[in-house]
Parts: sequence; structure tokens; C-alpha cells
Amino acid sequence: MNFGQLSWGKTNRLVQIFRPDKKGDHHTVMLAVDHPYFYGPTTGLEDPRKTIQPLVPYADAISPAKGTLEYCLDPLVATPVILRVTGGNSMTRRQELSDEEIITSVEEAVRLNAVGVSVSVYIDSDHQKQTIKNLGKLANKAAKYGLLVLGITAVGANLEKKVKGEGKGDPDFDPGKYFAHAGRIIQENGANIVKTYFCENFAQVREGIQVPIVVAGGKKVPEKQALKYTFDAIQAGVEGVDMGRNIFQAENPTAMIQAVSSVVHKGKTVDEAYELYEQLKKE
Repeated sequence: MNFGQLSWGKTNRLVQIFRPDKKGDHHTVMLAVDHPYFYGPTTGLEDPRKTIQPLVPYADAISPAKGTLEYCLDPLVATPVILRVTGGNSMTRRQELSDEEIITSVEEAVRLNAVGVSVSVYIDSDHQKQTIKNLGKLANKAAKYGLLVLGITAVGANLEKKVKGEGKGDPDFDPGKYFAHAGRIIQENGANIVKTYFCENFAQVREGIQVPIVVAGGKKVPEKQALKYTFDAIQAGVEGVDMGRNIFQAENPTAMIQAVSSVVHKGKTVDEAYELYEQLKKE
């Protein structure tokens, strides 16, 4: 994993999230639970105290917004937190999804003992400049405290139909080119980790981004399909997944996060991981 010229604090926080294996390779399973900041009570997150609390010990990091963190998560659990700090939108005004501002300050993230902050960046949207500026401001302030910045390649209402996995698809849209372009812009404006989507032609995404990459889980799919998605992404060179709905909406979320982790950290095949999932379901 490329640590670049990071400070001691940022490097230390990175290795809290990206755990090394016996070969010295660093990988992570992040648990994304920030959906309610614009979805409201998302299926599976109606009461995070019941759904998420059992999953947190199996995650290398967790990504909530402030409300879930303060009211629903046990502060005695040592799993690192990457705090969602941008918002201002909601699914009730879908066309305005890209219209985000900085909602939670870096100082508040420090008070809540987060190791990093996350920000959505909407490249090729009506609010592209605004969200890039959000990232830049956060990166500058986070650097003062040694906090990590997770930059999320976000697709708004106008782009989601073009992106594989988020709509019917557009034959003229090159997802690899788009995500490489967006991810590199996010890196260049201060992100220490880039969250993106796994797609066809992913080699150009990996080649064009030097910081650690985690891929989003995307919409809910059958468990074995989500495990294949995870396996393919790891084989393509990503450092991990930041998965939400495909874990907390699974038939057995606790079994699913362990199966995902077996692929990411232990190199299990899809069939081996699915067999583990089925076994843990019975237990």
C-alpha cells in the first residue's frame, strides 16, 4: 500500500483501518452505515442499535454520520470511525443529490474521536465545483489534526443511469474512464483514500489512482453475487470494500460480513466464502 509522504498520525490511522496480512499487503472491510443522512430510516438501519451493533466488531472501520454514531453505537467498541461530514440533501429531492455542503466540522470529528472524515464528490454534476471545494477545505483542515480524508466518487441523479449497476446502462458511457478521471481528481484535491465503484476496464482506474482504493457495495444483490463482486475487486488490486446494503440487508448480516472479510483478508474464493456464509447462518 502506498503511504506517500504522510504524517506519522495519518500513517498510523491508515494502518488501523488497512490491516496487514502475512505477506505485508494491507486490506480493509469498511462497514458503510451513513445512508440515513439522506435516505432517512433505510431498510436494515431503522434502528442501528439492533442491526449494526453486532456487525461492528467484525469491521476494520465503520462509516456513520454523526447521529448514528452518538445515539446508536457503543463507544466502548474500538473499531475506527470515518465520520460522514457532508450533507444537505435528501432522497425527497433526488435531482438535488449533488448539492452537498460541509455539515459537520473537522473539530467535531476530532471530538468524536474519528480517525477520518468522508466527503462525497460529484464529478460531472451541476455541483461539481462546490463538492470539490468541500473536499479541498476538509483536506486542509483535517491535515492540521492528522485526520484521514475519504473521498467518495458519488453519482447523482443525472449519472446513475449511465453507471453499470446503478441503472440500465449507457452504451456510450465508459465507466473505467469516468471513475479513473473522477478518482484522480479526488486524490489530487486531498483525499487519502478514494471510494469508487468496481466496473469494467477497472485496470485504468487502479493505474490512475495512487492512494488506497475501496469499492462501494452498491445496490443490494444476492449474497453470492456480492461475494463475487468483492473477490473480483480484490483481484483487480483494490485495498478493500466499503460495503453497506449488501451486508446489513443480507439474510444474515453477521455471517455476511465474516464471509466478505474472508475474501478480503484470507484470500478465500467465492465458493469458499459462500460456503462459510451458509455455515455461519446455521450456527
